Amino acid sequence: MAILGTLLKNKRAGEARLAWNLPSLAGPGTIALTSTDFADGEFLAPAHAGRRAGGGNSSPALAWTGVPDGTAQLLLVVQDVDSPTGTPFVHCVALLEPGLTALPTGALDADRPAAGVRLLRSGMGRGYLGPEPIKGHGQHRYVFQLFALAAAVAETVGGAAPEAARPKAVLGAIQGPSLARGRLDGLYQR
Repeated sequence: MAILGTLLKNKRAGEARLAWNLPSLAGPGTIALTSTDFADGEFLAPAHAGRRAGGGNSSPALAWTGVPDGTAQLLLVVQDVDSPTGTPFVHCVALLEPGLTALPTGALDADRPAAGVRLLRSGMGRGYLGPEPIKGHGQHRYVFQLFALAAAVAETVGGAAPEAARPKAVLGAIQGPSLARGRLDGLYQR
């Protein structure tokens, strides 16, 4: 598998197609997004990596401040900007109640999400999917993005419930701009 990673070393999705750069999710305010499990630009612990990478597949703890009044819903999107795909791979999409200010470690588990968390589809399944970069592909950045939405995501997206809709459809259905947004980048490599 390391040979495949070496062959694809220069193939990266890039930042341009991150949820962060969608006009509907741009916003004037800033949310301070932090974690007790890693600092911005630091490596994620193996506990937060996917099982195929030998990890525990446990979402890191997250906390935030600066959510503006009038927020109807929070949207959390986790994407790998270094995946060897045309667009960043989606590791998690979740809708959060606006009153939440933190998620404990493991709160995005598909089988046991924390109270106030509504897990949507990701690139594979539902819930948090930890980093599992191809061996030999190099360092990957996992971008945790939190958006304060002025209007909640509709109960149907393209004729389906948000939980059944693809991440691209959910992100495309958001009426923006957001009220505020925050970002935290974690790294992982195999």
